[in-house]
Amino acid sequence: MLCVFDVNETLIDLSALDDFFADLTGDPGARREWFDMLIHNALAITATGGYRPFGEIAAACLPPIAATYGRTAGPDSQRELGERLRRLPAHPEIDHALTRLRDAGFGVVALTNSVSAVAEDQLRNAGLRELFDAVYSADQAGRLKPAPEPYRHVLSAQGAAPSQAVMIAAHGWDIAGAAAAGLDTAFVSRDGRIPLPAAGSPSLVATDMGEVAMQLIARPVHASA
Repeated sequence: MLCVFDVNETLIDLSALDDFFADLTGDPGARREWFDMLIHNALAITATGGYRPFGEIAAACLPPIAATYGRTAGPDSQRELGERLRRLPAHPEIDHALTRLRDAGFGVVALTNSVSAVAEDQLRNAGLRELFDAVYSADQAGRLKPAPEPYRHVLSAQGAAPSQAVMIAAHGWDIAGAAAAGLDTAFVSRDGRIPLPAAGSPSLVATDMGEVAMQLIARPVHASA
């Protein structure tokens, strides 16, 4: 079985940006508002058939969030945010969970909306890169998740059928996109998020990645083909 991991929030802990947003806006909770705006914009661009690099969308969403707090975010703030996004820590259970999955015979790859250079830096700086067989970016498919093209790109590159892969993500929209592309799905709850209630339920729901690994390994047939 091929495990396909989302990166931002799923593996990488975005709460490490709270001090940046506290300095910028006076409220560390602005980090979640910014990320929600980022996802909202990315989904709108994707749904209308367009494409824009994820990092550009992230930078574009910073000034309006700052403005809601009566602050200003210029190019220097956008540049600092981009640099910080490359140097975030992993959630504490990730290393052990990935090691358990690899030892159990799973293939382990990443699929992120971030461009390849950013994704590689994120995983390397978080101490995770050596645990992944490959790292894929939606940029390689010219569409952001949850469009089908990024998931299909990974399956094609790995020579796997949809039924041989499970998408593991902390975002309901990512789970919905993967399910529509035929992949099995596992949702990990981060920051109090829940699966999309109007979409199909993921196959697995867990509170952290250790629980996801435990449930996947406990399945009767789990080794990759």
